[in-house]
Amino acid sequence: MKRPSPQIETNDMEQNRRLQIFAFPELAPLWIAVFVDILGFSILIPFLPFFSRQFGALPWQVGLLLSTNALFGFFSGPIWGRLSDRYGRKPILLICHLGTMSGFLMLAFSRSMAMLFLSRIVDGIFGGIYPVARAVVGDVTPPSSRSEQMSNIGVAHVLSSLLGPGVGGLLSRWGIIAPGLFSATLSLIAFLGVLVFVRESNPERRTFARQTIHASENRPPSTGIWRNPTARTLLIQWAFHTMSFSVYVSCVSLFASLKLGLNAEQTGVWLTVGGVVRVLVRFIIFVPLLHWLGERKTSFLGLGIFVISYALLSLVSKPWEFVGVLCAVSFAAACTRGVLTGFLSRAVRPWEQGQAMGMSSSLDSLAQIAGPLIGGYVLGAFPTWTYGGIAALFALGAFALAFRWIDLES
Repeated sequence: MKRPSPQIETNDMEQNRRLQIFAFPELAPLWIAVFVDILGFSILIPFLPFFSRQFGALPWQVGLLLSTNALFGFFSGPIWGRLSDRYGRKPILLICHLGTMSGFLMLAFSRSMAMLFLSRIVDGIFGGIYPVARAVVGDVTPPSSRSEQMSNIGVAHVLSSLLGPGVGGLLSRWGIIAPGLFSATLSLIAFLGVLVFVRESNPERRTFARQTIHASENRPPSTGIWRNPTARTLLIQWAFHTMSFSVYVSCVSLFASLKLGLNAEQTGVWLTVGGVVRVLVRFIIFVPLLHWLGERKTSFLGLGIFVISYALLSLVSKPWEFVGVLCAVSFAAACTRGVLTGFLSRAVRPWEQGQAMGMSSSLDSLAQIAGPLIGGYVLGAFPTWTYGGIAALFALGAFALAFRWIDLES
């Protein structure tokens, strides 16, 4: 048989690479949904001084305003995930988008701190977009592609966090109404995208699944996520990881000011560089690294780099050292967070995807509440070097659990 020419083989490889990128076009509306969901939080950052001046809010009230969304998301995430297991992913996504849009509209027309708090509460109550989007990825993608696709959610998160403050700053000249209406409009667009382009992915709700796992007499009874030893280990590992990450993210700007004397503009620039590095790692390095090392070793590498990076944060004394740590953390995040979520998705059965992702999202919300409190207290009451040490201790817990063997769907 005649061997194909090298040029043909190269073309085939390029075509396969392109096909891999566009292998799951039905997931594109989900990335938009997650982007909009995170944008609603990050767009508020430039308005923190505005809240104090306009409504006479004390600093602790402003901090509580940012935590309120996460507090209600802590309770609502598992509920929405479980409801998506029972009634389908698409209707839950649509309901949550409408709820998020309502919260943004309330934000736009807020005239008091009470109204602002109510808007963030509504947004938190309908905070099911993130966990249900993860459940859809678990439904649609095979185990071999799940880590890559889960990491795309992190990319949407990073891009939204990078663009949100800038968009909020541009719209600030029109007051709080402009970003509120802007975010509400994006939520409406995301709602329409889900309505038109997203197909129901829950195997319990798809018609062809009736012959496989839908029939209750053939489906093993659910014993609960916490009774699943693999899922339980992964959730505990995620709790340690997301707490360390939240302590780091929420207070790294304050650390840079106290330790290095960097102002807000300088810190913002370096944080943007770190975000760009994470996106570049995801699209240039992550996939080849994943194929070379495999998922377990890639996540092990990322978790180890987290521990080292947070420990080194305690030793930085120059801006370039600080930037190096930021880039190392971004590299670790790109290699770890999507893979760990993919592991959890593969550790549970198809009809438990929403429940598992909801519990994972609930742990994220808990970390978003406790992380700023822990980091702020440590930086205020102890030497600055202890801040990196606390984050490293939490990260060490996640790294230690990586040594435990876990059984996953192949």
